[in-house]
Amino acid sequence: MLRAIPRAIARPVLRRLLVGAAASIAAAGSLTAMPPAAHAQPGGGPDRDHLTVTVRDAGGGADGTFELYCGPHGGSHPDPSGACAALEDDTRSAEDVFAPAPEGGFCTMQNGGPATAHVTGTWAGRPVDATYDRRDGCQISRWDRLVPLLPGVGGDRGGARA
Repeated sequence: MLRAIPRAIARPVLRRLLVGAAASIAAAGSLTAMPPAAHAQPGGGPDRDHLTVTVRDAGGGADGTFELYCGPHGGSHPDPSGACAALEDDTRSAEDVFAPAPEGGFCTMQNGGPATAHVTGTWAGRPVDATYDRRDGCQISRWDRLVPLLPGVGGDRGGARA
């Protein structure tokens, strides 16, 4: 049997519930707005971002498998500070850094060469498993956005971000 709760009691209880829920949502939102490096523990704790980058057919000595750690920066990657900074910039701008090129998009019919890359690991607390190539304009743009995580190839050998 259900019993009605007097209005004098129900309103303050409901108000407390709503205020508590709003505060919880605001706190969760502020955590996700922090840059990934802010979650990392000094000295490489369990929250430290770690990626493995495998590059093939890029030429110029850029091929190989490299480890990248962010927060603090390190690993066998040729430019850990630059790579972490590029990823952090894209993450702060609310982009899905490792998202594939949109399906059905209009891409220029150009070939950026045979270079491929595979990135795995953890970034901003999320698992990463992304592949890259340079088969058309959309894929070239996607690759170039991640330089210096990925090596600059073609006209972008200097390591500048596209």
